[in-house]
Amino acid sequence: MTIAPHLDARLDGLPDYPFARLAKLLGAPAKPDSIVMSIGEPQHKPPAMVAEVLAANAGLWGKYPPANGPAELRRAVVDWAGRRYGLPEGLIDPEKAVLPVAGTREALYLIAQAVCGDRGGERPLVLLPNPFYQVYAGAAVMAGAHPVFVPGAEGPASQPDYSTLPPDLLDRTALAYLCSPANPQGMVADAALLERQVLTARKHGFVLAADECYSEIWDKAPPPGVLATCAALGEGLANVMMFNSLSKRSSVPGLRSGVVVGDETVIHAFARLRSYGGAATPLPIAAAASALWRDEAHVVESNDLYRAKLDAAERILGGRFGFYRPAGGFFLWLDVGDGEAAAVKLWREGNIRVLPGAYLAAEDSEDGNPGSRFIRVALVHDLATTESALTRLAEILGG
Repeated sequence: MTIAPHLDARLDGLPDYPFARLAKLLGAPAKPDSIVMSIGEPQHKPPAMVAEVLAANAGLWGKYPPANGPAELRRAVVDWAGRRYGLPEGLIDPEKAVLPVAGTREALYLIAQAVCGDRGGERPLVLLPNPFYQVYAGAAVMAGAHPVFVPGAEGPASQPDYSTLPPDLLDRTALAYLCSPANPQGMVADAALLERQVLTARKHGFVLAADECYSEIWDKAPPPGVLATCAALGEGLANVMMFNSLSKRSSVPGLRSGVVVGDETVIHAFARLRSYGGAATPLPIAAAASALWRDEAHVVESNDLYRAKLDAAERILGGRFGFYRPAGGFFLWLDVGDGEAAAVKLWREGNIRVLPGAYLAAEDSEDGNPGSRFIRVALVHDLATTESALTRLAEILGG
């Protein structure tokens, strides 16, 4: 007699991941000639320095990397943050406040394991925007916390303001995720909102996890960041963890190189957790990452291409589907009436793969799913491909 193993029942509380849901909806995998605009995978040519540095450091593949990354990578991140946000020297201790990670998805997931402990017998809460990056919800559920979906303060294309929530709810909160520029809507949290979020986290004793993976892709002005907010407020990096990645900034999603910067006490606990279950960054990859964080020329070049694609999108879609130019990131958040129906129609008639907005949002008891009317379109291809795909999209969906 074989007794089946007992699985964690919390897994049943997780919805299918968005791309699994999309595959089920469309009923067929992408073909070689499909235009895949469903996933935020940058297709810009990676900087030449990546291959050069990897080759120059090939001898290091035979060494186990340190769990907290080499000192040079941590220093490169501190120097970048100082230049980017005008931070005072000493705000970020590269030994105690910086932790390289194998891409930010793992880190955004694991942070909940580190901070969602027992709070006097009450189940901890995790705040997250709605719409949201699905990893946030999975992290909350698997950490034994209760996810609280907070709508945008001004509708589904805006940022949430956690400072407006009831104090008793905030007192139960262990972790709050904030994504700026937002995935999927591209909205940026301004300096005033960031200040309110940080002060609220400090007042109620929770960790603010600032997902800033799209911070270096922007249209008119570089988005403010939570590290600059901390510098302005004082008290160091208390209660704040900033997550960033080279995947979007440097068009190297396959490098799997991200970083967490923040509260030294939380970083210490997080590093201890990751020493058991996290993947350390291989030394050749760390060397390439260090070079990328120290170079801005390739970021400027990539951003110019994203702006050209936004220009094309505005020309082709302007005045339709609720189009607006996102302040940051490379997603269009288009109102097509029924996101699932539009995704199926684009796939069947145009060989274009987009993601229904409902797969990036949770049901609201009052208004239903705030993403149900939308599709997310990733402008990750070259300009010509993007123009062709958007023209086809407009023709198929009308509007």
